[in-house]
Amino acid sequence: MIDSAPSVIRKPTSYRWELLILLWLAFFLNQADRQIFSVVLPLIRQDLGLTDAELGLIASALVWTYGLLVPIAGFIGDRFSRRNILGFCLLFWSGATLFTGTCSSVVQFILLRGVGTGGGEAFYAPSANALLGETYRENRSLALSIHQTAVYFGIVLSGLIAGYIGEHYGWRNAFYLFGGLGIALAVVFFSRIPKETSPDRDGDTEVAFPEILTTARLIVRKPTVVLLTLGFGCMVFVNVGYLTWMPLFLVDKFTMSLTDAGFSALFYHHLGAFLGVLSGARLADYFARANPRSRLIIQALGLLLASPFIYWISMSQTQTMTYVALFGFGLFRGWYDSNIVASLYEVVSPTVRSTAYGLMLACAFLIGSSAPYLLGVLKPTLGLTLGLASLSGVYALGGLLIGSGAIWFFENDREVNL
Repeated sequence: MIDSAPSVIRKPTSYRWELLILLWLAFFLNQADRQIFSVVLPLIRQDLGLTDAELGLIASALVWTYGLLVPIAGFIGDRFSRRNILGFCLLFWSGATLFTGTCSSVVQFILLRGVGTGGGEAFYAPSANALLGETYRENRSLALSIHQTAVYFGIVLSGLIAGYIGEHYGWRNAFYLFGGLGIALAVVFFSRIPKETSPDRDGDTEVAFPEILTTARLIVRKPTVVLLTLGFGCMVFVNVGYLTWMPLFLVDKFTMSLTDAGFSALFYHHLGAFLGVLSGARLADYFARANPRSRLIIQALGLLLASPFIYWISMSQTQTMTYVALFGFGLFRGWYDSNIVASLYEVVSPTVRSTAYGLMLACAFLIGSSAPYLLGVLKPTLGLTLGLASLSGVYALGGLLIGSGAIWFFENDREVNL
């Protein structure tokens, strides 16, 4: 059965900070390993002669794998040592990343990057967030917020570092570097972080699948949860498509170097997202005191306000205007990001929150996973400019879905939170 008591109640301060630092580095590599393919994509295309559709399929394979496995990862994280799960998944995805540097065919890329890297990364977030939440019981929000910043640093710095290495030393060495760093970090993690001891975590997984089905039946009865999930799927669809193709878009449109394109495509957007997360959370917390539906409204406004900036990114004629649009897109995307979990928790019982979030992640990533492939298929005829511009409509759709949930269904679906 699921453990009812936390396995880590109180640890020395030195241990707690060491755990947070090591998990921050692991999450950094988690995001970096996911992004470097997009950064060096022009070099892979040139070296191996892959089509745009094949490159898009490789990118989509990772998201498909992640979406399928993340609910299972959440249940496994409740039944086995989270320290072991985190160490082994870091070792697994880093090894897959390293060997991606040896790939020479579409099938090899799909197996190593899509299934290997994506499958390993799926097991990270559920166990990492749970372990940090148990360890930092008195200042949980601070620890999780610090951990979350690794997303922005991982994506941005991977663009800069992978672009430079690919441009000067070949794209394969970018995978070798990041994969090797992950393997070294896994060794350090196993040597420094002790295994939790809990009599409740006995590895019983027989009830996992029935529990997933039971929870799924409960949450799909709530229209607000369904609309939040569909809105999340729209956001993932746009963001995965943007992250995959934006570096190549800048290379082709402005004849930028790979290093500059990799950095610029990611830095301005995620700078805006960082500020948006902070401001969106403050706004939502302030207005939610009087009206909890404000969290959903902030999310809907974030997607709707970001939509024209996505169109502007594609249609801007200068690099400066493109960067301004990337910043605006990120700023309002941050408003949405700041309340993903908080909005769901308003309409989901505390007893099924972890499972509900895992299912929401799975559905959203499965919806969004097709974006890189579709944009790759359409690129030869529609072009990246119009393809990326069309993503603005998907963001607007997501905003309308969440807004309709806030207006028409929230009051009936709302849970009294404990």
